[in-house]
Amino acid sequence: MEYWWKKAKLYELYIDKFAGNIVGLTQRLDYFVELGINTLHILPHYPSPMVDDGYDVSDYRGVRAALGTLAQFEHFLQLAHRKDIHVIVDLALNHTSQEHPWFIEARSSKTNPKRDYYLWSKTGTEFPLIESGIGDIKDKNWIPDPATGEFYFATYYPQQPDLNWDNPAVFDEMVDVMCFWAKLGVDGFRLDAVPHLIKREGSASRGLPETHALLKRIRATLSGKFPEVILLAEAHDSIEDTKKYFGDGDECHMAYHFALMEQMWLSLQHGDEALLQKAVADSFTIPENCQWAIFLRNHDEISLVTLPPSERAALVSYLDPRKLYPFQKGLATSMRLGSVYASNREGLRKAFRLLYSLPGSPIMYYGDEIGMQNLPHEESIRDSRRYVRGTFDWKAAEAQQKDPASLFREVADLIKGVVPQTQQAPGAVDRIAKEHEIV
Repeated sequence: MEYWWKKAKLYELYIDKFAGNIVGLTQRLDYFVELGINTLHILPHYPSPMVDDGYDVSDYRGVRAALGTLAQFEHFLQLAHRKDIHVIVDLALNHTSQEHPWFIEARSSKTNPKRDYYLWSKTGTEFPLIESGIGDIKDKNWIPDPATGEFYFATYYPQQPDLNWDNPAVFDEMVDVMCFWAKLGVDGFRLDAVPHLIKREGSASRGLPETHALLKRIRATLSGKFPEVILLAEAHDSIEDTKKYFGDGDECHMAYHFALMEQMWLSLQHGDEALLQKAVADSFTIPENCQWAIFLRNHDEISLVTLPPSERAALVSYLDPRKLYPFQKGLATSMRLGSVYASNREGLRKAFRLLYSLPGSPIMYYGDEIGMQNLPHEESIRDSRRYVRGTFDWKAAEAQQKDPASLFREVADLIKGVVPQTQQAPGAVDRIAKEHEIV
């Protein structure tokens, strides 16, 4: 049986930063065809106060006014499908905006029916083992709420209260949201911060058995109505722990391969494929209907959490030698490929050749195909991820489209699989892939 997601070649973008609005994105669909892309990952497009670039959602069933209308989004989906392009949208299951109507009701009184949609405490001392998801912004996850004199739990920004997934009503609400977008024509959902959904005292609450049971329920409910709509897990864990998000082929259809991303960077840093080969070999034995999503970077920091401290520190220095873009207090860094290899165009090309030589579904982050770099450093910016979220350079893109020797042209050839053998990455990893019949 064929599964469309196993042949996905993804491109991740913000609608506004890439094309201004939905109409502009619709007009740019041929750009993806020329690049060889068959799947778009649309970063948050929902109404939002934009504290966290849209991950603080205030309405899961709408489109942010600055981007356009729901009707325009549906039209975009229809035209994308006509060009054989699938569309995955981001879905923040872990939290909402504090401006979401649910939270406004929840903080209106301690007896409001929506109160149990979120996690509350009188003391703010529960779950001490759960780390802050954004340590550069806050050290504590319990946020005081003057309206009710209690604390609410927020893994990420203080303005993003976590949902209480032990409440069956939250499950029903969020599955209804997924069905709403699937009915409109969306082909899948990237599940943001999926390891954190269920919290339990006495644990770090990452990828708990209850979380996997919850994903199975979401998958079963969604697949019963929309069998071709997929779930893509964002979970940075070891290879074996990340495989758990596939379940027995009954949880997520795809998962980001963070562990492989780390090994790709180490390979590029040291010019050594040995550990990369092992990571590729260890990545097999997943359910037949599942697929890895592989990448070098995305809209967030280059996260390196499963590496030993010394190895991580050396790699951060390799990626960001001037230490201008630290994240999580220097444990990671936010860097575009074009900035890592700002004075080394061959290094940039080598990185792309490596990415598109490995088994899995590769992801291109918008602008990397034309060598876009980080935004200029500003002392006032505390969240360094903002530096990799600049406006797409269409002038550079259009010039490169016309140049047969450009980075865009080489990347397009890689994506389409028409690169001469002499330009491909070293063959040891490719041999492992063939031995295991992974495509």
